[in-house]
Amino acid sequence: MSGITASSVGHAELATLKELALSGDLDGDQKVSCSALAERLDASTQTASRRLQRLEESDLVEREIVSDGQWVTVTDAGERALQREYADYRRIFERDASVELDGSITSGMGEGRHYISLPGYMRQFEDRLGYEPFLGTLNIELDEDSVRERGHLSSFEPVTIDGWEDDERTYGPAYCYPATVEADDGATFEDAHVITPERTHHGDDQLEVIAPVKLRDELGLDDGSSLTIHVTEQR
Repeated sequence: MSGITASSVGHAELATLKELALSGDLDGDQKVSCSALAERLDASTQTASRRLQRLEESDLVEREIVSDGQWVTVTDAGERALQREYADYRRIFERDASVELDGSITSGMGEGRHYISLPGYMRQFEDRLGYEPFLGTLNIELDEDSVRERGHLSSFEPVTIDGWEDDERTYGPAYCYPATVEADDGATFEDAHVITPERTHHGDDQLEVIAPVKLRDELGLDDGSSLTIHVTEQR
């Protein structure tokens, strides 16, 4: 690997990535001809080839060279790069960036209760979120569309809860996003946060929410209850 990262690619490479996505590359492998891509970019074939190579070196696309062209796939990292660009334009033109995530309540393993109660985290919650969270997280299993939508959170500026250490171990940081929880019957609770620990055993289909109250009781939720999480960027 050359050491090139997603954050180091320039506007020209991002424009190429956007062109690939517009041509349907987010749906899977796409047969790409450098000459055809060059025409769409109003650039030379050599320039188009260099941009594809740089995108591959940055892990934003994967390529398989064949005799009559190449198969190109935008990676998850490439999709996140496009989502960041999209979010920037939303902030310019729409002002209020937000994401809606749908899912159903599941039972957690009790880890949230333990970690939230630790003083190194609790002090920061009180200082940065403005409340002492209920000792436990609301665990949500996201539906398929929302797993994809969740990727937009990577472009939001979070409330960062710093990592810390004690005499026994180190604890990683976590990132919080202001959220409103809406139950299936329309009842809402506004002063909540989606929390995404840097170290977690959960997959992208699992979401955790904290609040100053026990949300299950506040909104009358049980395992299997449907709900929507409206996530916004901190102001």
